[in-house]
Amino acid sequence: MRSKAIGVQILLGWVALVLVQMIIGMLVPVRMTPPPHAASWFLLSDLLIVTALGYVAAHSKLRGLRLGVALAAIPFGIAAVNLIEGAVFLSRQDAAWGRIAINMLLSYALVSPFWAYIFRGQPAIAPDTASGDEALGTRVWKFLMSDVAYLILYYAAGSVIFPFVKDFYATQHVPRTGTIVALQLLIRGPVFVLICLGLVRMLHMPRQRGALMTGVVFTVLSGVAPLLIPNAFFPDYVRWVHMAEVTSSNFLFGALVGWLWTVPPNAVVRPVLKAA
Repeated sequence: MRSKAIGVQILLGWVALVLVQMIIGMLVPVRMTPPPHAASWFLLSDLLIVTALGYVAAHSKLRGLRLGVALAAIPFGIAAVNLIEGAVFLSRQDAAWGRIAINMLLSYALVSPFWAYIFRGQPAIAPDTASGDEALGTRVWKFLMSDVAYLILYYAAGSVIFPFVKDFYATQHVPRTGTIVALQLLIRGPVFVLICLGLVRMLHMPRQRGALMTGVVFTVLSGVAPLLIPNAFFPDYVRWVHMAEVTSSNFLFGALVGWLWTVPPNAVVRPVLKAA
C-alpha cells in the first residue's frame, strides 16, 4: 500500500515538473534547435529525477516547504555546476548559458511548493545516523577529504575515457590544468559534497545501506538523468562515453560520502539522565 502511494506521488511530482518546465520554457525560452526525439528523452530524464527524489522524500523527516525546497535544490545544484563546467569546457559552443540557468532556477523554484504538497506523506521510521553532532574539526577534515576524493575520482575516470573523446575535445578550447583543478576543488566538488551530505541526512539509513543508496541516488541525478537527453553540445558517442565516466565516478563518490558521513550505530552516543 505504501509503495503504491509513493508511486502515485512520483507520478504527480513528474507531471508537476513537466508542466512547470513547459510554462517557464514559454516565459524564458532557450532558443536552441533540439536533436530528434529529444523531447521523449527529456520526459524520461524528468521521470528518473522525480523517482530518485521521491525515494528520498519517503525517508526524509522534513515537512512542508522545507522538504520541497530541499528536493528542488538537489537537481538544481547539480545542473548549475554542470552548466558552469559546460561554459568552461565548451566555450566554442554557441549556447545561452545564462538563459539556461535562469530557466532551470525558475523551474525548480516554482515546482518546490508543488513537491512540498505532493510528497507530504509520513516518512519511514529510521535511526538518526547522520554525523551532525561531531566536532567542527572532524567535519572540516571530512569535508576536505570528500572534496579531494572527488577530484581524484574525476581525473581517474576522465583519464580512462579520454582516448575515446580526445578528437572531439581537440575542436574545443580545453582550459588549463590549474583551471580544471580549481573548478573541481572550489566549485563542483564542494557543491557535490553538500548535495551528497544532504542526501545522507534525508535518507537516514544505516551506514552500509546509506552509502549504497546515496551513491545510487546521486548517480541517477548527476549522471544518468542529465546525459540521457540528446543535446546540441555533445555528439551521441561523446555523450554515452561521458555517461559511463560520470556514473562510475559519481557512484563511488556518493558512496564514499555516504559512508564517511554516517556514524555507525555503536558510535552514536545518547545522553543519559541520572536521578537526582
